[in-house]
Amino acid sequence: MKKGLFLFLLFVNAISFSQILIKGNVFSKTNEPLEGASVYFNNTTTGTITNSQGEFELKIKEGNYTLVISFLGYKTKQLLITPQKKDVNINIKLEEDSSILNEVVIKKTVYDKNWEYNLARFKQAFLGRTKLAETCKIINEKDIYFEYSPKKNTLTAFAKKPLRIKHQGLGYIITYDLVDFTLKGQQLFFSGLARYKNLKKKVTRRWKQNRLEAYNGSQMHFLRSLTSKNLEETGFVVNQFKRVLNPDRPSEEKINFAREFIKLYNKPIHLSRNISYPKTTLDSMIVTLQKAKLPKYQDYLYKTNLSYHNMITYNNNIPYLNFKNYLMVIYTKEPEEENYLIGMFGKRKKASGVQTSNIVLLEGNAQIDKSGILINPNAVFNEGYWGFEAFANMLPLDYKISGKE
Repeated sequence: MKKGLFLFLLFVNAISFSQILIKGNVFSKTNEPLEGASVYFNNTTTGTITNSQGEFELKIKEGNYTLVISFLGYKTKQLLITPQKKDVNINIKLEEDSSILNEVVIKKTVYDKNWEYNLARFKQAFLGRTKLAETCKIINEKDIYFEYSPKKNTLTAFAKKPLRIKHQGLGYIITYDLVDFTLKGQQLFFSGLARYKNLKKKVTRRWKQNRLEAYNGSQMHFLRSLTSKNLEETGFVVNQFKRVLNPDRPSEEKINFAREFIKLYNKPIHLSRNISYPKTTLDSMIVTLQKAKLPKYQDYLYKTNLSYHNMITYNNNIPYLNFKNYLMVIYTKEPEEENYLIGMFGKRKKASGVQTSNIVLLEGNAQIDKSGILINPNAVFNEGYWGFEAFANMLPLDYKISGKE
Protein backbone atom coordinates (compact mmCIF):
# COMPACT_ATOMS: atom_id res chain seq x y z
CA MET A 1 0.00 0.00 0.00
CA LYS A 2 0.98 3.41 -0.83
CA LYS A 3 3.72 4.91 1.13
CA GLY A 4 3.76 7.67 0.72
CA LEU A 5 3.86 7.55 3.37
CA PHE A 6 1.07 7.38 5.89
CA LEU A 7 1.58 7.54 9.76
CA PHE A 8 -1.21 5.44 11.31
CA LEU A 9 -0.46 5.27 15.01
CA LEU A 10 -2.84 2.50 16.18
CA PHE A 11 -1.42 -0.67 17.66
CA VAL A 12 -4.12 -3.34 17.98
CA ASN A 13 -3.58 -6.80 19.46
CA ALA A 14 -6.92 -8.59 19.48
CA ILE A 15 -5.72 -11.51 21.55
CA SER A 16 -8.80 -12.06 23.62
CA PHE A 17 -12.50 -12.42 22.98
CA SER A 18 -13.41 -10.68 26.25
CA GLN A 19 -14.57 -7.09 26.01
CA ILE A 20 -13.04 -4.42 28.22
CA LEU A 21 -14.90 -1.22 29.04
CA ILE A 22 -13.05 2.04 28.41
CA LYS A 23 -14.94 4.96 29.89
CA GLY A 24 -14.17 8.48 30.97
CA ASN A 25 -14.84 12.19 30.78
CA VAL A 26 -13.56 14.92 28.50
CA PHE A 27 -13.12 18.39 30.02
CA SER A 28 -11.67 21.74 29.11
CA LYS A 29 -8.79 23.18 31.14
CA THR A 30 -11.40 25.02 33.25
CA ASN A 31 -13.10 21.68 34.06
CA GLU A 32 -16.12 22.34 31.85
CA PRO A 33 -17.46 19.11 30.27
CA LEU A 34 -17.10 19.06 26.47
CA GLU A 35 -20.23 17.75 24.80
CA GLY A 36 -19.81 16.35 21.29
CA ALA A 37 -16.08 15.57 21.53
CA SER A 38 -15.03 12.73 19.22
CA VAL A 39 -13.41 9.77 20.99
CA TYR A 40 -12.17 6.83 18.91
CA PHE A 41 -9.43 4.26 18.41
CA ASN A 42 -7.27 5.37 15.52
CA ASN A 43 -7.92 3.73 12.16
CA THR A 44 -10.74 1.52 13.40
CA THR A 45 -14.53 1.46 13.36
CA THR A 46 -14.69 1.86 17.16
CA GLY A 47 -15.61 5.35 18.36
CA THR A 48 -18.24 7.54 19.96
CA ILE A 49 -19.25 11.12 20.88
CA THR A 50 -19.30 12.51 24.44
CA ASN A 51 -22.65 13.31 26.01
CA SER A 52 -23.76 16.54 27.74
CA GLN A 53 -21.61 15.65 30.75
CA GLY A 54 -18.55 14.99 28.59
CA GLU A 55 -18.84 11.24 29.25
CA PHE A 56 -18.00 8.40 26.86
CA GLU A 57 -17.90 4.60 26.88
CA LEU A 58 -16.20 2.20 24.46
CA LYS A 59 -15.72 -1.56 24.51
CA ILE A 60 -12.58 -3.17 23.16
CA LYS A 61 -10.54 -6.36 23.34
CA GLU A 62 -7.24 -6.68 25.18
CA GLY A 63 -4.32 -5.15 23.35
CA ASN A 64 -2.41 -1.98 22.64
CA TYR A 65 -4.38 1.01 21.37
CA THR A 66 -4.12 4.66 20.48
CA LEU A 67 -7.15 6.55 21.78
CA VAL A 68 -7.82 9.81 19.91
CA ILE A 69 -9.83 12.66 21.46
CA SER A 70 -10.68 15.65 19.29
CA PHE A 71 -12.93 18.69 19.59
CA LEU A 72 -13.15 21.74 17.32
CA GLY A 73 -11.09 24.61 18.71
CA TYR A 74 -9.00 22.30 20.93
CA LYS A 75 -5.76 20.41 20.39
CA THR A 76 -6.27 16.78 19.44
CA LYS A 77 -4.98 14.40 22.09
CA GLN A 78 -3.64 10.87 21.66
CA LEU A 79 -3.30 8.34 24.47
CA LEU A 80 -1.58 4.97 24.23
CA ILE A 81 -3.50 2.53 26.39
CA THR A 82 -2.99 -1.18 27.04
CA PRO A 83 -6.02 -2.58 28.87
CA GLN A 84 -5.35 -5.95 30.47
CA LYS A 85 -8.58 -7.67 31.62
CA LYS A 86 -9.61 -4.74 33.83
CA ASP A 87 -11.92 -1.89 32.84
CA VAL A 88 -10.24 1.49 32.35
CA ASN A 89 -11.47 4.89 33.53
CA ILE A 90 -9.86 8.00 32.06
CA ASN A 91 -10.31 11.72 32.70
CA ILE A 92 -9.07 13.83 29.79
CA LYS A 93 -8.45 17.55 29.64
CA LEU A 94 -8.10 19.26 26.26
CA GLU A 95 -6.16 22.46 25.68
CA GLU A 96 -7.53 25.23 23.50
CA ASP A 97 -5.78 25.49 20.16
CA SER A 98 -4.41 29.01 20.00
CA SER A 99 -2.16 28.34 17.00
CA ILE A 100 -2.85 30.15 13.73
CA LEU A 101 -2.06 27.31 11.39
CA ASN A 102 -0.91 28.85 8.11
CA GLU A 103 -3.43 31.68 8.52
CA VAL A 104 -1.64 33.68 5.82
CA VAL A 105 -2.16 30.89 3.29
CA ILE A 106 -5.80 30.44 4.34
CA LYS A 107 -6.58 34.14 4.01
CA LYS A 108 -5.05 34.42 0.57
CA THR A 109 -6.57 31.17 -0.73
CA VAL A 110 -8.55 31.68 -3.91
CA TYR A 111 -10.51 28.73 -5.25
CA ASP A 112 -9.27 29.26 -8.78
CA LYS A 113 -7.76 27.06 -11.49
CA ASN A 114 -4.49 26.71 -9.56
CA TRP A 115 -6.33 25.50 -6.45
CA GLU A 116 -8.36 23.07 -8.56
CA TYR A 117 -5.16 21.76 -10.17
CA ASN A 118 -3.51 21.26 -6.76
CA LEU A 119 -6.68 19.57 -5.48
CA ALA A 120 -6.61 17.15 -8.42
CA ARG A 121 -2.95 16.31 -7.66
CA PHE A 122 -3.77 15.88 -3.98
CA LYS A 123 -6.68 13.53 -4.64
CA GLN A 124 -4.75 11.43 -7.14
CA ALA A 125 -1.82 11.03 -4.73
CA PHE A 126 -3.84 10.63 -1.52
CA LEU A 127 -6.84 8.61 -2.68
CA GLY A 128 -4.95 6.87 -5.48
CA ARG A 129 -5.80 5.82 -9.03
CA THR A 130 -7.50 2.49 -8.33
CA LYS A 131 -11.10 1.71 -9.24
CA LEU A 132 -11.98 2.13 -5.55
CA ALA A 133 -10.51 5.65 -5.59
CA GLU A 134 -13.13 6.60 -8.16
CA THR A 135 -15.84 5.80 -5.56
CA CYS A 136 -14.37 8.16 -2.92
CA LYS A 137 -15.59 11.71 -2.43
CA ILE A 138 -14.05 14.28 -0.09
CA ILE A 139 -17.13 16.11 1.17
CA ASN A 140 -15.34 19.21 2.49
CA GLU A 141 -12.75 19.81 -0.25
CA LYS A 142 -12.65 23.57 0.41
CA ASP A 143 -11.19 22.92 3.87
CA ILE A 144 -7.97 21.81 2.14
CA TYR A 145 -5.23 24.40 1.58
CA PHE A 146 -2.09 24.10 -0.51
CA GLU A 147 1.42 25.47 -0.70
CA TYR A 148 3.57 24.78 -3.76
CA SER A 149 7.32 25.33 -4.07
CA PRO A 150 8.40 25.39 -7.74
CA LYS A 151 12.05 25.38 -6.71
CA LYS A 152 11.68 22.14 -4.74
CA ASN A 153 8.78 20.80 -6.85
CA THR A 154 6.97 20.14 -3.58
CA LEU A 155 3.24 20.32 -2.89
CA THR A 156 2.14 20.43 0.75
CA ALA A 157 -1.45 20.31 1.96
CA PHE A 158 -3.15 20.93 5.30
CA ALA A 159 -6.66 21.26 6.66
CA LYS A 160 -8.00 23.08 9.70
CA LYS A 161 -10.90 20.64 9.93
CA PRO A 162 -10.82 16.84 9.61
CA LEU A 163 -11.57 15.61 6.11
CA ARG A 164 -14.86 13.78 5.66
CA ILE A 165 -14.54 11.09 3.02
CA LYS A 166 -17.56 9.22 1.70
CA HIS A 167 -16.37 5.87 0.39
CA GLN A 168 -19.18 4.37 -1.65
CA GLY A 169 -17.02 1.47 -2.82
CA LEU A 170 -16.17 0.13 0.63
CA GLY A 171 -19.24 1.45 2.43
CA TYR A 172 -17.55 3.77 4.92
CA ILE A 173 -17.73 7.39 5.99
CA ILE A 174 -14.20 8.22 7.09
CA THR A 175 -13.17 11.14 9.28
CA TYR A 176 -9.50 11.83 8.58
CA ASP A 177 -7.46 14.33 10.57
CA LEU A 178 -4.69 15.21 8.13
CA VAL A 179 -1.43 15.62 10.06
CA ASP A 180 0.97 15.90 7.12
CA PHE A 181 0.90 15.71 3.32
CA THR A 182 3.99 16.29 1.19
CA LEU A 183 4.26 15.38 -2.49
CA LYS A 184 7.81 15.85 -3.73
CA GLY A 185 8.08 14.91 -7.38
CA GLN A 186 6.63 11.40 -7.40
CA GLN A 187 7.45 10.69 -3.73
CA LEU A 188 4.51 10.90 -1.34
CA PHE A 189 4.58 11.27 2.43
CA PHE A 190 1.35 11.60 4.37
CA SER A 191 0.06 10.83 7.83
CA GLY A 192 -3.14 11.28 9.79
CA LEU A 193 -5.71 9.92 12.20
CA ALA A 194 -8.71 8.04 10.85
CA ARG A 195 -12.08 6.94 12.15
CA TYR A 196 -14.22 4.59 10.04
CA LYS A 197 -18.01 4.26 10.26
CA ASN A 198 -20.24 2.07 8.14
CA LEU A 199 -22.37 4.10 5.73
CA LYS A 200 -25.37 1.98 6.67
CA LYS A 201 -26.23 -0.18 9.65
CA LYS A 202 -26.22 -3.28 7.45
CA VAL A 203 -23.10 -3.96 5.39
CA THR A 204 -24.21 -4.89 1.87
CA ARG A 205 -22.95 -7.88 -0.07
CA ARG A 206 -21.20 -5.54 -2.55
CA TRP A 207 -19.33 -3.76 0.23
CA LYS A 208 -18.23 -7.07 1.74
CA GLN A 209 -16.94 -8.20 -1.65
CA ASN A 210 -15.10 -4.92 -2.29
CA ARG A 211 -13.55 -5.01 1.17
CA LEU A 212 -12.33 -8.54 0.58
CA GLU A 213 -10.84 -7.56 -2.78
CA ALA A 214 -9.10 -4.58 -1.16
CA TYR A 215 -7.72 -6.85 1.54
CA ASN A 216 -6.48 -9.58 -0.80
CA GLY A 217 -2.83 -9.00 -1.69
CA SER A 218 -2.54 -5.92 0.54
CA GLN A 219 0.35 -5.27 2.90
CA MET A 220 -2.01 -6.03 5.81
CA HIS A 221 -2.81 -9.38 4.19
CA PHE A 222 0.88 -10.11 3.64
CA LEU A 223 1.93 -9.25 7.21
CA ARG A 224 -0.89 -11.29 8.73
CA SER A 225 0.05 -14.23 6.50
CA LEU A 226 3.72 -13.82 7.35
CA THR A 227 3.17 -13.89 11.12
CA SER A 228 0.75 -16.82 10.72
CA LYS A 229 3.28 -18.60 8.47
CA ASN A 230 0.76 -19.41 5.75
CA LEU A 231 2.09 -17.33 2.84
CA GLU A 232 1.84 -20.15 0.31
CA GLU A 233 -1.76 -20.96 1.22
CA THR A 234 -2.83 -17.31 0.95
CA GLY A 235 -1.16 -16.84 -2.44
CA PHE A 236 2.10 -15.02 -1.70
CA VAL A 237 5.51 -15.77 -3.18
CA VAL A 238 8.50 -13.78 -1.90
CA ASN A 239 11.83 -13.33 -3.67
CA GLN A 240 14.90 -11.33 -2.66
CA PHE A 241 17.01 -9.00 -4.78
CA LYS A 242 19.67 -6.36 -4.43
CA ARG A 243 19.82 -3.02 -6.19
CA VAL A 244 23.06 -1.50 -7.49
CA LEU A 245 23.99 1.52 -9.58
CA ASN A 246 23.82 0.83 -13.31
CA PRO A 247 27.47 0.81 -14.49
CA ASP A 248 26.37 1.74 -18.04
CA ARG A 249 24.78 5.01 -16.88
CA PRO A 250 27.09 8.01 -16.39
CA SER A 251 27.35 9.65 -12.97
CA GLU A 252 25.12 12.62 -12.12
CA GLU A 253 28.22 14.82 -12.16
CA LYS A 254 29.05 13.82 -15.77
CA ILE A 255 25.42 14.21 -16.86
CA ASN A 256 25.19 17.72 -15.38
CA PHE A 257 28.49 18.70 -17.00
CA ALA A 258 27.26 17.47 -20.38
CA ARG A 259 24.04 19.49 -20.03
CA GLU A 260 25.97 22.67 -19.24
CA PHE A 261 28.33 22.03 -22.16
CA ILE A 262 25.39 21.65 -24.58
CA LYS A 263 23.80 24.85 -23.27
CA LEU A 264 26.94 26.82 -24.13
CA TYR A 265 27.19 25.37 -27.65
CA ASN A 266 25.96 27.95 -30.16
CA LYS A 267 25.15 25.67 -33.10
CA PRO A 268 22.12 23.37 -33.60
CA ILE A 269 22.72 19.92 -32.08
CA HIS A 270 21.01 16.63 -32.98
CA LEU A 271 20.99 14.85 -29.65
CA SER A 272 19.37 11.71 -31.05
CA ARG A 273 21.99 10.95 -33.71
CA ASN A 274 23.76 7.59 -33.54
CA ILE A 275 27.39 7.86 -32.39
CA SER A 276 29.24 4.56 -32.24
CA TYR A 277 32.67 6.04 -31.53
CA PRO A 278 32.86 9.60 -30.17
CA LYS A 279 35.49 11.63 -32.04
CA THR A 280 35.01 15.03 -30.45
CA THR A 281 34.14 16.46 -27.05
CA LEU A 282 30.68 17.30 -28.40
CA ASP A 283 30.20 13.66 -29.46
CA SER A 284 31.12 12.53 -25.95
CA MET A 285 28.65 14.96 -24.39
CA ILE A 286 25.85 13.74 -26.68
CA VAL A 287 26.59 10.10 -25.82
CA THR A 288 26.58 11.00 -22.11
CA LEU A 289 23.13 12.57 -22.39
CA GLN A 290 21.83 9.61 -24.38
CA LYS A 291 23.04 7.22 -21.67
CA ALA A 292 21.44 9.42 -19.01
CA LYS A 293 18.10 7.91 -20.10
CA LEU A 294 19.24 4.47 -18.92
CA PRO A 295 17.84 3.21 -15.57
CA LYS A 296 19.84 4.58 -12.65
CA TYR A 297 19.79 1.19 -10.91
CA GLN A 298 19.82 -2.47 -11.82
CA ASP A 299 18.12 -5.18 -9.80
CA TYR A 300 19.71 -8.61 -9.31
CA LEU A 301 17.48 -11.45 -8.09
CA TYR A 302 19.44 -13.87 -5.90
CA LYS A 303 16.88 -15.79 -3.82
CA THR A 304 13.47 -17.17 -4.75
CA ASN A 305 10.69 -18.61 -2.58
CA LEU A 306 12.15 -17.09 0.55
CA SER A 307 11.79 -19.00 3.81
CA TYR A 308 10.33 -17.33 6.89
CA HIS A 309 13.61 -17.02 8.79
CA ASN A 310 14.92 -14.83 5.93
CA MET A 311 12.10 -12.33 6.45
CA ILE A 312 11.01 -12.34 10.07
CA THR A 313 12.76 -12.53 13.44
CA TYR A 314 11.42 -12.56 17.00
CA ASN A 315 12.53 -10.68 20.10
CA ASN A 316 10.68 -11.65 23.31
CA ASN A 317 8.02 -13.26 21.09
CA ILE A 318 7.49 -9.95 19.25
CA PRO A 319 7.76 -10.35 15.45
CA TYR A 320 9.97 -8.05 13.37
CA LEU A 321 10.23 -7.70 9.62
CA ASN A 322 13.96 -8.25 9.16
CA PHE A 323 15.75 -8.85 5.86
CA LYS A 324 18.62 -7.62 3.70
CA ASN A 325 18.35 -5.62 0.49
CA TYR A 326 14.85 -5.80 -1.10
CA LEU A 327 11.89 -8.16 -1.00
CA MET A 328 9.77 -8.80 -4.08
CA VAL A 329 6.30 -9.76 -2.80
CA ILE A 330 4.13 -11.42 -5.46
CA TYR A 331 0.43 -12.00 -4.90
CA THR A 332 -0.63 -14.72 -7.31
CA LYS A 333 -4.40 -14.84 -6.83
CA GLU A 334 -5.37 -11.53 -8.46
CA PRO A 335 -4.14 -9.70 -11.59
CA GLU A 336 -3.20 -6.02 -11.79
CA GLU A 337 -5.86 -3.37 -12.29
CA GLU A 338 -6.12 -1.68 -15.67
CA ASN A 339 -5.14 1.72 -14.20
CA TYR A 340 -1.93 0.20 -12.87
CA LEU A 341 -1.04 -1.16 -16.31
CA ILE A 342 -1.69 2.22 -17.96
CA GLY A 343 0.62 4.03 -15.54
CA MET A 344 0.82 7.69 -14.51
CA PHE A 345 1.83 8.99 -17.91
CA GLY A 346 -0.20 6.73 -20.18
CA LYS A 347 2.66 4.34 -20.99
CA ARG A 348 1.16 0.88 -20.80
CA LYS A 349 2.97 -1.88 -18.91
CA LYS A 350 2.88 -5.50 -19.97
CA ALA A 351 0.36 -7.46 -17.90
CA SER A 352 1.84 -10.21 -15.73
CA GLY A 353 -1.38 -11.57 -14.24
CA VAL A 354 -0.06 -11.11 -10.68
CA GLN A 355 0.44 -8.18 -8.30
CA THR A 356 4.12 -7.46 -7.59
CA SER A 357 5.35 -5.11 -4.87
CA ASN A 358 8.88 -4.28 -3.73
CA ILE A 359 9.75 -3.29 -0.17
CA VAL A 360 12.96 -2.09 1.46
CA LEU A 361 13.66 -1.52 5.15
CA LEU A 362 14.67 2.03 6.04
CA GLU A 363 15.48 1.46 9.72
CA GLY A 364 17.12 -1.97 9.98
CA ASN A 365 13.96 -3.80 11.04
CA ALA A 366 10.27 -3.09 11.61
CA GLN A 367 8.04 -4.40 14.38
CA ILE A 368 4.87 -6.13 13.18
CA ASP A 369 1.63 -5.82 15.10
CA LYS A 370 -0.75 -8.76 15.13
CA SER A 371 -3.41 -6.63 13.47
CA GLY A 372 -1.35 -6.70 10.29
CA ILE A 373 0.43 -3.36 10.36
CA LEU A 374 3.92 -2.12 11.09
CA ILE A 375 4.25 -0.27 14.38
CA ASN A 376 6.23 2.36 12.47
CA PRO A 377 4.90 2.50 8.89
CA ASN A 378 7.79 4.81 7.94
CA ALA A 379 10.22 1.94 8.59
CA VAL A 380 9.67 0.61 5.04
CA PHE A 381 9.30 2.02 1.55
CA ASN A 382 6.89 0.42 -0.93
CA GLU A 383 7.22 0.22 -4.70
CA GLY A 384 5.15 -1.43 -7.40
CA TYR A 385 1.59 -2.50 -6.64
CA TRP A 386 1.56 -1.40 -2.99
CA GLY A 387 2.88 1.94 -4.19
CA PHE A 388 -0.05 2.15 -6.61
CA GLU A 389 -2.69 1.38 -3.98
CA ALA A 390 -3.36 4.36 -1.73
CA PHE A 391 -5.81 5.54 0.92
CA ALA A 392 -8.92 4.46 -1.00
CA ASN A 393 -7.78 0.83 -0.75
CA MET A 394 -7.01 0.97 2.97
CA LEU A 395 -9.16 -0.90 5.47
CA PRO A 396 -9.66 -0.26 9.18
CA LEU A 397 -7.31 -2.32 11.29
CA ASP A 398 -10.16 -4.19 12.96
CA TYR A 399 -11.25 -5.55 9.58
CA LYS A 400 -11.95 -9.28 9.57
CA ILE A 401 -12.60 -11.48 6.56
CA SER A 402 -15.49 -13.33 8.14
CA GLY A 403 -17.92 -12.59 10.91
CA LYS A 404 -19.68 -9.39 11.84
CA GLU A 405 -17.68 -6.23 11.10
